[in-house]
Amino acid sequence: MSVDFLFQYSALELFWLLVPILIGIAVIETLAIYFFKLKGKNDFKEWILNMSMGVLSYPVNGIFAFITLGALFWAKEFQIYTFPFTLSALVLCFILDDLTFYLHHRICHRWRWGWGLHRTHHSSERMGIDVGARQPFTKHFTGTRMLKIPLVIIGFDPVMVLFCVFINGYYQYLCHTQTIYKLPRWYEYLFNTPSHHRVHHARNPKYLDANYAGTLMVWDRMFGTFVAEDPKEPCDYGLVVPMTSLNPLRILFEEYANIFKDISMRGISLKDRFMYLFGPPGWSHDGTRKTSTQIKEDYNRAIKSH
Repeated sequence: MSVDFLFQYSALELFWLLVPILIGIAVIETLAIYFFKLKGKNDFKEWILNMSMGVLSYPVNGIFAFITLGALFWAKEFQIYTFPFTLSALVLCFILDDLTFYLHHRICHRWRWGWGLHRTHHSSERMGIDVGARQPFTKHFTGTRMLKIPLVIIGFDPVMVLFCVFINGYYQYLCHTQTIYKLPRWYEYLFNTPSHHRVHHARNPKYLDANYAGTLMVWDRMFGTFVAEDPKEPCDYGLVVPMTSLNPLRILFEEYANIFKDISMRGISLKDRFMYLFGPPGWSHDGTRKTSTQIKEDYNRAIKSH
């Protein structure tokens, strides 16, 4: 079954087609929380900020998309096979692309330069559809987009890969909500859901570094990073070191400034400078900060001691 018709729209056309729908969904959630007292917390100022950052992220990231697009279309010259534009090929491409998202997502939580990008998305202390729009402007500078290259080399057209990237991203947007508690058990097992993604956004020690899934939960279950939401321990959202500012420049670029400040520090070794860039977030040469791994270890020791 040919699916060529799915790829007739450009990224710009998809933007104009889907963004009004996504904004509408965020508005519906806000109204439902206000009028029907569904679970969630409204914050009008932050809502406007988040949606604005989401809309603006498209043209800003689009300016630098040539970095990723150039790499993917260059890789096409070295394809070892060519998959047709069929439904089965699209499904296989989506599954493999979802795996690359899992790897990208996990890297961005464990590598400080990647965290400079991803910290923007985790900086809100709320969970709502609008938080899904709180996106960074530096997606093409982290390097993890190059994880898509193997998909092209094994035979998928770059256009198909990019289509899967869009669909995966839009699906994840819908997982940013507290208004839905649990979906059917089979769905919760196979797919990322609001419950699973709430865990991912939580800063509770129990929930750190968990549920990196884009769409398919199989990767977290396979690689040991799955943690179920515990009704006895509500999710506490935001960064381990809180940031409550609504200044968009601070939200977008503060971690990059912190990295530069750390690697420019006087009196530290070359290895220390390397670790401040390539080590995990929270690493420090003098032990004055803690990584998420250390926080979880402290938490587990405290649990065992009781």
